[in-house]
Amino acid sequence: MDKLTVDAIRVLSADAIEKAKSGHPGLPLGAASMAFELFARHLNHSAKDADWKNRDRFILSAGHGSMLLYSLLHLFGYGITLDDIKNFRQLGSVTPGHPEYGVTSGVEATTGPLGAGLGMAVGMAMAEAHLAAKFNVEGYNIVDHYTYALCGDGCMMEGISSEALSLAGTLGLSKLIILYDSNKISIEGSTDLTFTEDVAARVRAFGFQTLEVNDGNDLKAIGDAIEAAKADTERPSFITVRTQIGYGCPKKQGKASSHGEPLGEENVRELKEFLGWNPDEHFVIPQKVYDYCGELGKRGEDARIAWEKMFAEYSEEFPDKRALWDEYHGDIDMEAILNDAEIWKHRDKAAATRSVSGDILQRIKEIVPNLMGGSADLGPSNKTVMKGAGDFSSTDRLGRNIHFGVREMAMGAVANGLMLHGGIRSYVGTFFVFSDYLKPMVRLAAIMKLPITYVFTHDSIGVGEDGPTHEPIEHLSMYRAIPNLVVFRPAEEVETAVGWQLAMQSKTKPTVLVLTRQNTPQIEGASREAINGAYVISPEREKIDGILIASGSEVALAIDSQKLLWKKGVDTRVVSMPSMEIFLAKDKEYREKILPSKILARVVIEAGANFGWGCFSGIEGVVIAMESFGASAPANVLFKHFGFTKEHITEVMTNLVERLNSN
Repeated sequence: MDKLTVDAIRVLSADAIEKAKSGHPGLPLGAASMAFELFARHLNHSAKDADWKNRDRFILSAGHGSMLLYSLLHLFGYGITLDDIKNFRQLGSVTPGHPEYGVTSGVEATTGPLGAGLGMAVGMAMAEAHLAAKFNVEGYNIVDHYTYALCGDGCMMEGISSEALSLAGTLGLSKLIILYDSNKISIEGSTDLTFTEDVAARVRAFGFQTLEVNDGNDLKAIGDAIEAAKADTERPSFITVRTQIGYGCPKKQGKASSHGEPLGEENVRELKEFLGWNPDEHFVIPQKVYDYCGELGKRGEDARIAWEKMFAEYSEEFPDKRALWDEYHGDIDMEAILNDAEIWKHRDKAAATRSVSGDILQRIKEIVPNLMGGSADLGPSNKTVMKGAGDFSSTDRLGRNIHFGVREMAMGAVANGLMLHGGIRSYVGTFFVFSDYLKPMVRLAAIMKLPITYVFTHDSIGVGEDGPTHEPIEHLSMYRAIPNLVVFRPAEEVETAVGWQLAMQSKTKPTVLVLTRQNTPQIEGASREAINGAYVISPEREKIDGILIASGSEVALAIDSQKLLWKKGVDTRVVSMPSMEIFLAKDKEYREKILPSKILARVVIEAGANFGWGCFSGIEGVVIAMESFGASAPANVLFKHFGFTKEHITEVMTNLVERLNSN
């Protein structure tokens, strides 16, 4: 029955890919045995409650092999029907080309970018360790589960794998188990072309227990290795499983051509003949296979039922802990944030928005007890350290501050994993220019609708002497282009607090807070209206001649320019626009109120690339922005050098108004 079920996974995968005329059959054929063994005898999971809090997590880091996962979920009763399998890779199906979180029951993370799943698995294992330390008491291990990830050669080539696994080894995440599908084939051919290191030795150096299974179809050996991994309570484990890509297809097995294209009708026939299946039947699985998987699934169901009984007893015996558990897994107390005087306090002197953000974080951490995060070795500069919250480490699982080291991409993936696990609200920070390194993980967070907070500081040429390598120019445009992501660049203290409000109240969108290194003055007209994405921060005196639009540190400059324009008889309005996307989502009436369409004289001011500002400046307007990379000099010198002065802005607006009035 084991062999029949493993072959059912192979046949089902091959049929679905062939019908779609698209997909990756090589991994499902080669890795079917190890995945089945895991699901059948080791993974604590429940098809009846896919979101059971104490389930083991399984992430298919090699997401291109999605039919492997869909076949398993179908056979084990997760509600994926045979029709869903037949609709593989079709519009609107629950079996998309790569696994998508929130689309398919049983899929724990959106994967596809190779190695990302490994980073997210590390985050899940960290969440498990932290929550276990927080909630478990003697006799009641209500948080006690493993995180498994299946990766391939491509995952291990990607740099994120080294970042993530190095961190996992340092932290001693013993409930993290990696299954490495080692078939020595990539799209271009043998991995000997590019990838000859001893992978196990590398991972062992990171602090992992390493195990090896020489025959990828030996279920007992695979099972023994998984149990050996679970037995090591000090280290995470890495199991190399030697497989053959495209196993069972005589003309394709062991070849790169089986990786990313359908086998072809004739090869599917030969696969079925090799496995002893009827080559003329498609999508036909014997009922006894379903029955067998149902029997195997009872182990996980029994574990879930036992856990629920234990959790009920725990809740009765420890009502305070149960209340805290509900708080960790419930909504954030936004009333407490909105009414906290310290969050909204007024400072009487100029301050960098990164510093304001750091002060706000100290209050947020008290209101949101499950807030957990940190920075990529820049905590003191990003102001992202939660005072008195402890440091998460191999010896202190209760710590809420995470020291990621200089590992930006893994940091982004870990933040995703923390949120995906449940019970944790994550945030991370780095210099805005280095957000390049974690942008792919931010994109995944946006796709998965994870409300993570990103604290990106040192946001412009205001970085100064560090020069162009450290001065973000195109980054605002890049992040604003990501769907389902809020980019918020506040001008001063009130707007910074609004940014945190947006981040904490969000349930489906990540939030990027873009903050200054340099001090910015507090602005009298700043208000909580910033929640609308744009608002009039300094109104015109009488009749509007023109509108100055700015974000972040350039808002104060716009107001200084407004005063100079008034002296020249040009009546202007200043609009602060901390978030383009929020403003664009407002109704037409509000947008018209802030930016009247009849006012064509508009000047946008932002110390970044001008890309994206055209829809606000209009065809007649002017954008004063960066047209090149920055330079190394004190910040005040750079702003003057690149034209960010009230004199230049006044000249541009005056000339624009005169030109439009003369037409």
